[in-house]
Parts: sequence; structure tokens; C-alpha cells
Amino acid sequence: MRDFKATDNPRLKRNKTKPNKVKRKRQPRDWRRLLQRALRVAVAAVSVTFIVGGAVVAARMLAASDFMRVARVQVENTQRTSEEEIAALSDIKIGDRIFELDLEMIAARIEENPWVRQARVDRIFPQDVRIRVAEREPRAIVNLGYLYYVDEGGEVFKMLDGRDCLDYPVITGMERDELVDNPRQAQDRLRRAISLLGELEQRRHFNIEAVSEIHLDARRGIALYTYRSAVPVHLGEGDYAAKLDRLERIYKELEPRLAVLEYIDLQVPDRVIVRRDAGTANVGG
Repeated sequence: MRDFKATDNPRLKRNKTKPNKVKRKRQPRDWRRLLQRALRVAVAAVSVTFIVGGAVVAARMLAASDFMRVARVQVENTQRTSEEEIAALSDIKIGDRIFELDLEMIAARIEENPWVRQARVDRIFPQDVRIRVAEREPRAIVNLGYLYYVDEGGEVFKMLDGRDCLDYPVITGMERDELVDNPRQAQDRLRRAISLLGELEQRRHFNIEAVSEIHLDARRGIALYTYRSAVPVHLGEGDYAAKLDRLERIYKELEPRLAVLEYIDLQVPDRVIVRRDAGTANVGG
């Protein structure tokens, strides 16, 4: 029997059709359309150039005009200082060109005032300048030969004069040389003293009103002096909350006898040691 497979038939092989190929006709370039597109791009580029250039010229003309001159200086958030004082420190004159003001330099001049912790200067177009200040808040007075205010961060910022208030706890035991030679160490010690003041503010009996002085000793740590009779309360270093807890439990009993006490020692764990003029007594706390 003959094999009629297509693969064995050479005639069929020769007659096998190949798939048709699609022949694309080359389209002619639309030069008119390309020219129009290039022209639009060129016009847009030229327009942008003219707009930017015009804006720069207009800005320069506006900056040089009398319209963009300072007409008013606003000063905000002053309590310890006055608006007039801050405005004078800024050295901004009515009529100054508003674009020529160096805002950072003006802020630095204002911050030379010891009461000013930070100053910010802004242009309020078209003719105003606004100065906002953040002032320091004294937390204590440190005795360095002269009396100085100390802020929340333990930074010594102002020497007291006759107009300043003295109604703050006084920090003693620190030398001026330490502040000059080791400012970080000195500021850290002052910061711990300020932190202790914050702890005292939360107390009911032995609180900040009962304290007149905080003494810093490099070897023995911190000692408080009572407002009445100036009795030293030795705290040493660290764990101040627990030590003050022990003192508060018996302070109402001790307070009437402060005049006859030599000192109160809280450095021994779980004890309040009270020394009288006639000897030493231990009071459990």
C-alpha cells in the first residue's frame, strides 16, 4: 500500500505554501506637521524666556521702588523686655528697603539681650517686619561672686542689677572659674540643681517655699538649706525623690523645732538622721 503522507510526497513539499508577509509601504514625512510642532516649541521657549526675564526685571524694579520700604516693625511675645527695646536692638529703620534686610543678622543682634533665648524676624509684605522673641525664665540665682540668673537648662544668662527680682532659691558652692574652664560640667551640675527644684515644686510639706538655698559640694553632693533657721538638709547625690519622701513624712513634726537643729541627713537609706544641739537623734522614716 502506498504511503500518502504529505511529508513523503516531494510534489506536495514543493507546493507547500508559505505564509504571506505583510509589506508596509513607506509613508512620506509630513514636513508641514513637523515644522508646525517645532515652531510651537520655539514659541513656547521664547515666551517662557520673556516671562522669566520680565518677572526678574519687575522684581528688581519693585525691590528698588519706594513701595517696598519698611513702614512698621511689629514685636511680639515680650514680657521681660519691651517692644521698644527689641525694635532698637534690631536696628531696623522706617524707610529701609525690605529686601535688603539681613534677617539672620538682625535676629543675632536681638539675641544679644540676655533675656532673649531666641528671636525670629520675618518680612510681612509689602511693608511690615515682624519680630517674635522667646524669652528666658529664671529658675534660680547662682552666686559666683556676683549674683546671676539661671534658666531651666542650667544656663547662666544674666547678672542681676537693682531692678531684678531676688525672690528665687539661691545656688551656692560653685566657683566662677569652674563655669569658665569647664562649662559643660558646670552646666550639668546646675541642671541637676534645677531638676531638684522641680521635684520640690510638687511637694506639699517640704516644698520649694521651705527652701532658701541649694548648696553644691563636689565631694558631698547637694545640700538644701531651709528657709526658716537655715538648717542644712544633706541629700548627697541621686535618688532625690525617695529621700524627700522620707523627710516629708516627718517634716510637720520637725518644722517647729528647726531653730534647735544642727542638720538633717537623708543620705542613709531608709533613715532620717537629725542632729540637735545637744546630740544626735535618729528618727525612723
